Amino acid sequence: MPAHYRAWLEILRPYGIELPEQRFYALGGMPTAKIVELLFAEAGQEGVDVARITRLKEEGFLAQMAAVRPIAKVVEVARLARGQLPMAVASGGYRHMVELTLRQIGVLDWFPVIVSAEDTARHKPEPDVFLEAARRLAVEPHVCTVYEDTDLGLLAARRAGMRAVDIRTM
Repeated sequence: MPAHYRAWLEILRPYGIELPEQRFYALGGMPTAKIVELLFAEAGQEGVDVARITRLKEEGFLAQMAAVRPIAKVVEVARLARGQLPMAVASGGYRHMVELTLRQIGVLDWFPVIVSAEDTARHKPEPDVFLEAARRLAVEPHVCTVYEDTDLGLLAARRAGMRAVDIRTM
């Protein structure tokens, strides 16, 4: 998340749009294009090229990819469950970014199912991404545990009827 935040600051600076860190984290789990639309509308800057701004933000993140590090406690949970339980990644991010991030931290092959922003019409805080992951894993939502780093994601997990663990408190 810190690398994403730095990328947002860089891309918004030329437009005079500020994004306080607390607000950034409150938007966590929302796809980049939706955040672009929201922030520019709030700033009264209509007609922005959402696809271009989204691409620039993702390029900014990619430029910082080497700084992305795993969250040790979460990786340990996944390592212990690997091969023992069905596991998926359900993210509000775009698939190519999610896969690059998982590859960077060395766990891409741990997850047979990845559900991303492109896979559902509704996004966090709606439960769709988590429900789709459960469907693809062929498991009932009530037996799933979601490890989340955003308030929107925790709400989405609860709405899906899943147990939610806030990794920020691990």
